[in-house]
Amino acid sequence: MDIQALWDPASALVVLGGTTLATVLRSGRGELLATARVVGGLLHKGFDFDGHRAEIAAQVRDIQDHGLLRTGPSTSTDQEIIDATGALVHKRSIAAAMATHDAHKAQRTRLRERGLRVLYQMADLAPVFGLAGTLLSLSQLPADGLERANLMGAVAMAVLSTLYGLLAAHMLVLPLARKVERAGEREEFERQRLMDWMANQLETACPTGRDRRSARAA
Repeated sequence: MDIQALWDPASALVVLGGTTLATVLRSGRGELLATARVVGGLLHKGFDFDGHRAEIAAQVRDIQDHGLLRTGPSTSTDQEIIDATGALVHKRSIAAAMATHDAHKAQRTRLRERGLRVLYQMADLAPVFGLAGTLLSLSQLPADGLERANLMGAVAMAVLSTLYGLLAAHMLVLPLARKVERAGEREEFERQRLMDWMANQLETACPTGRDRRSARAA
């Protein structure tokens, strides 16, 4: 197989350039920024359960030993954990920490869904522009007769345009979208693990709202 025969700059420009331009035109600025954020997030290390647990372990022990009123500020480097532990201390409720976690999770989910919409849109458009490249190449054939070189060049561009469209969709964009989904699922799982661990550790030091109501009733 001649690998060089599989490369055609004109076909690649039609497919990749057309797909990118059409996606930009069909998407809003917020969706494009969301896509850049979720794809860029793949370049960073995922949520580190052990590392973040170590960061808040001292505060958890402080609450266990001295209660919520005497605990110091959170030493975490993660904004969600800072907000969740802040809600825990100020409202004296594990439920408040969980509600804060849920609010951050919903925000991350919305961002991820907006980014994924753009990626799936690109995956739909790539084969379309592969077909467009095919039609463009066939439109260049002369109407008054065909020379073998012209015919072979047009057929090659037509075939490669279709191939590029399929490869761009199924070997590039869709795997990237699935990677974003897996990274999001993994992050939410690890974050939930951390919140559950903190709730279990502080169950006796910080009773739930139901426990406080029962204590007042008694």
